[in-house]
Amino acid sequence: MKTYTVDEIAEALKLHPYTVRRLCREEKIPAFKAGGQWRFDLEEVEKWVKSKRKKKRS
Repeated sequence: MKTYTVDEIAEALKLHPYTVRRLCREEKIPAFKAGGQWRFDLEEVEKWVKSKRKKKRS
């Protein structure tokens, strides 16, 4: 499984890395810690984004 860093996810979502870290701490974005750093599975993040889009349209 390929994992992504905070900076990579921040760039993909066009968010500041601090915002991504805050979302992680608040458990609002799917992430896990590995070696003290937040890591992301891209498929899980994509599902999260799609679920947020559906809620916004409703």
